Amino acid sequence: MTVTLEVRDNVGTILLDRPPMNALDVAVQDRLRELAEEATRREDVRSVILYGGEKAFAAGADIKEMQAMDHAAMVLRSKDLQDAFTAVARIPKPVVAAVTGYALGGGCELALCADFRIAADNARLGQPEILLGLIPGAGGTQRLARLIGPSRAKDLIFTGRMVKAEEALTLGLVDRVVPAAEVYEQAHAWAAKLAKGPALALRAAKESVDAGLETDIDTGLTVERNWFAGLFATEDRERGMRSFVEEGPGKATFR
Repeated sequence: MTVTLEVRDNVGTILLDRPPMNALDVAVQDRLRELAEEATRREDVRSVILYGGEKAFAAGADIKEMQAMDHAAMVLRSKDLQDAFTAVARIPKPVVAAVTGYALGGGCELALCADFRIAADNARLGQPEILLGLIPGAGGTQRLARLIGPSRAKDLIFTGRMVKAEEALTLGLVDRVVPAAEVYEQAHAWAAKLAKGPALALRAAKESVDAGLETDIDTGLTVERNWFAGLFATEDRERGMRSFVEEGPGKATFR
């Protein structure tokens, strides 16, 4: 398999394994969607890591495969491409991207689907599609602008330039830069910590933030209010409040 889902300590790692650079061909895209849907369904998966191994996260689409496609073929394929990445972005659990080496084009767009990005100090990120006479087609024009702002997003998309890890951190494209040897370990620590949290509350928080970014503030507040009230029906809410009253903050154990 070119993409696998491995589960340890309630953390599911979606691992890209298509040497040498994890090019995102059609088979990889479809497999990503399948595993994102599996991670969503599985109760033993409480958080998710996106990882491409020690060498590279993903260096982009399979250009040779795309070169053979004409307009009609891409009209049919582009929706499936976006749907694969959207499935990852909508995993209703905390998702962290562990980025090593190149995360370009579709690789950068895949990292944008995570809630948090930990990058190696050797990481290189960018949207170089303009250099092929194209634009990002797997969510890059939308998720990148929402993450770092339209002007900074346009700079990267218009020029196609790569940014090193430290500039990516300054731009807000990644959230933490660590030595390359520590990327997966730190991503797993982040994911494992959240895997012990209240699953429904984490889902509510993620969906409230994401939905709010896509609508007006009044609609966003309605989404937040409905989730907030709904969580009063959960056992985790009862446990959390009881623990706070009896033991103090931060000591609750959630199921």
